[in-house]
Amino acid sequence: MIEIDKPVKIGITGSYGGMNLGDEAILQSIIAQIRGSIKAEIIVFSRDPVDTCKRHNVEKSVPVRTLSRRESELVVKDLDVLIVGGGGILYDFDVKVYLREAQIAYEKGVPIMIYAVGAGPLNDPDSQKLVVEVLNYASVVTVRDKPSCRLLEDIGVHREIVVTADPVFNLKPDPAPSDRLAKAGIGKGRNLIGMSVREPGRAAPDLKVEHYHQFIADAADYLIERYNAQIVFIPMERKTLFDLHHSYAVIAKMVWPQFVSVLDAEYTPDQIMKIMKELHFVVGMRLHFLIFAALQHVPFVPLPYSGKIIGFLEEMGLDMPPFENITSGRIITFIDKAWDQKQKTLDSIKESLTGLKKRAQQNNTLLIEELRILAARKGHDPNVLPGIIT
Repeated sequence: MIEIDKPVKIGITGSYGGMNLGDEAILQSIIAQIRGSIKAEIIVFSRDPVDTCKRHNVEKSVPVRTLSRRESELVVKDLDVLIVGGGGILYDFDVKVYLREAQIAYEKGVPIMIYAVGAGPLNDPDSQKLVVEVLNYASVVTVRDKPSCRLLEDIGVHREIVVTADPVFNLKPDPAPSDRLAKAGIGKGRNLIGMSVREPGRAAPDLKVEHYHQFIADAADYLIERYNAQIVFIPMERKTLFDLHHSYAVIAKMVWPQFVSVLDAEYTPDQIMKIMKELHFVVGMRLHFLIFAALQHVPFVPLPYSGKIIGFLEEMGLDMPPFENITSGRIITFIDKAWDQKQKTLDSIKESLTGLKKRAQQNNTLLIEELRILAARKGHDPNVLPGIIT
């Protein structure tokens, strides 16, 4: 129950504490939006509560993957609202894990907001059934792209789904000077080109390592020879080291590894975004790597291995290389064309960003509106929630 003389108690559950910089960027942005709107006590369900508390300065974090159901119930029942998301958490294999706390919230009568999620692949009937049940009884459902909305409608979600945008579109870069690469002596006298790779994993089950390693290596060699480039691999998945391992696996196939650097130190999402400012061009697989580039007005070539990348490109109004049956020659041809049309890409990015940032803010607006509704149901004045900025 919301009490207007106390902070609103908000739980957030998603893919947090795993040290994926994209997921941590989502959480950082969600928290910043909440803090800028209302006085709140924030509890994060995390795979690494110690890191989450330290990194995001939240009031509490709990070990979601080791909590028993009973232990989770004791946390969830005291919440005023549970945020589920953001990020691409509605996919086969792990959807049961990500929606457990939502099921508990429903049982305990705690309102649920599905917050800027991505959906797919969702081919398993049991996974589809679970998603439909949870989303149909949620108070608010927002998704970050149209393909996710279409998929959820197709599997039977009949309640209103609001297409917003990824919370990371509202993330601010590190205010420190943008000279980390220069200070490290990386790329002196050469064009700096960032690259991002990823592991196949459960969210990208169709990704063939032996195939994509080679064509990315060939593309990197081409950029070095054709455009006097220094390649900088930027791992986004930190804790598991998957991105780091795959970066070095690509480098092992290259002809010109001496013109490659790997950012293997620890960085925060806003620091990586600031580093992007030093790059001239980007080629990448990770969604938030590409969003960081867009936010810093760096032209990029995406490698659309999944629906979330395709949805992002649709929003940006950008062409995409064909990922199915792709060859080194085809990706190099696409990169060559994209290099020549960098200004056209930048124009599309700048034109799209204003709308995407507004839509990303809509997630928090809908959250605050839901809290007002809950307060009114309890007989409180919805305009005097604790610390609310009107």
